[in-house]
Amino acid sequence: MILLFRRTGQRRYAVEAQRPGSPNVEMNPAPGYDSRMPHDLMHLVVEARLGLTQGIYGQLAAGGNAGTFRLAVTSAEASREVTRARKRAATRGKKLSSRGRDDCAQSERATFICWYEWLARSSSQQERQQSAGMAQQARAVRDAGNAAELHALNAKKLDEICKHLDELSARWSSLRIGESMAVRWPDLAIVTSPAVDVKAMPSDA
Repeated sequence: MILLFRRTGQRRYAVEAQRPGSPNVEMNPAPGYDSRMPHDLMHLVVEARLGLTQGIYGQLAAGGNAGTFRLAVTSAEASREVTRARKRAATRGKKLSSRGRDDCAQSERATFICWYEWLARSSSQQERQQSAGMAQQARAVRDAGNAAELHALNAKKLDEICKHLDELSARWSSLRIGESMAVRWPDLAIVTSPAVDVKAMPSDA
């Protein structure tokens, strides 16, 4: 599965999942825009490196919609077929979302902790200060997890996740409005093959 992260405006982005064997889905606009690391890009890294196969992106890869993604269709496509496809996707999405409730909750906790840790390691004093302001909440979020979660998100794993975040942040930060970056699930490789559809979207800025 290929995930396209598109800058669609000054503070807007979209995510599209291109899935072999399943219709493409998108979330536009996506929540949590950040000039260095959009919220859903961070979720992608955390879920991939922790092996959360029933989290947001695992559900997408299995043909679900994670509750927030919609079929990526054009106005030229037949509305009746689109309606049927949406119903099928919604039904499968509900089943996968129910099964993935625990993985999604773990993903949210781990993503906050990794965000806090990543900012703490930043060369920017402003970002380190932002991390310091998150410390109390990060401790509370960590305490809310179980022993298995704490073991999974150990120091070595945090190092690994932060390394991926640095790499993807550098690519994302360089994008202009209308440009995209493509990341493969679950190995997080940045895809540059011309076979991947990375067409620019019109600016809404």
